[in-house]
Amino acid sequence: MTVTKTTPDLIIGSHVGMSGKEMFLGSAKEAVSYGANTLMAYTGAPQNTKRKEIEECRIEEGWRYLKENGIEQIVIHAPYIINLANTVKPEIFSLAVEFLEKELSRSTGFGSNILILHPGSHVGEGSEKGIARIIEGLNEVMTKDMPCKIALETMAGKGSEIGKSFEELSAIYEGVRYPENLRVCFDTCHTYDAGYDIKDDFDGVMEEFDKILGKDQIAVFHINDSKNSKGAAKDRHANLGKGEIGLGALHRIVHHEDFLSIPKILETPWIPDPKDPGKTVAPYKEEIALLRAPLL
Repeated sequence: MTVTKTTPDLIIGSHVGMSGKEMFLGSAKEAVSYGANTLMAYTGAPQNTKRKEIEECRIEEGWRYLKENGIEQIVIHAPYIINLANTVKPEIFSLAVEFLEKELSRSTGFGSNILILHPGSHVGEGSEKGIARIIEGLNEVMTKDMPCKIALETMAGKGSEIGKSFEELSAIYEGVRYPENLRVCFDTCHTYDAGYDIKDDFDGVMEEFDKILGKDQIAVFHINDSKNSKGAAKDRHANLGKGEIGLGALHRIVHHEDFLSIPKILETPWIPDPKDPGKTVAPYKEEIALLRAPLL
């Protein structure tokens, strides 16, 4: 692989951290260091509800740095602990609704108009009940004029996850009061693990998606290779070209003419540090360059 030119139209970035004294300013610096022109962040740790007050997050400074470096849009990811599909424990559902409402407000405060959300897991009660519960929760938090859209992520089908099929996502769209405020985050690893042949027939998969949901509903792509074969339902990300999907297919997806204006976010695993194999480092600078370069 050699670089002969860059692709300026490509909107590509990665998940970045946010912690310490610099908070969002640090996120901005990290993204720029990778050569990114977008980023994805959590407004706090994805595993818990602890959050700094938004006034402490240095958002204005972060945006000033982003704009100085040509970055105009970001996306926020909701924490994993939000499970709107839980019909077994009312307290889990109530927490999910309350916290999702807060995360929507925080996403707007961070200057994002997209909040990515895992639809949830039905914890053994079946997809139909889980989807009904998701719809109930979304209807509690969604308003007609909400500035931040909720992007439901395509899931691998691990355990009792909902969102492994386009039809399940469509059922959520059909049930909510304000479907115009929903979007989709298309995760390549998850979709491949769920059984969609994005490796050899991405256009065919997109034709199916378009019939069920509409291609215009895709607001974000998560770009990940998969450690597993198609349909494995395991959700194990791999670095670009190191998995079963392969660099060629992922490169074609990233450069697909229908989605050039859609942000592409890398969530690939960190790799051993060449200088210290006992540590790991982010692969994003190299992988962004790999995706910007034409395949030869």
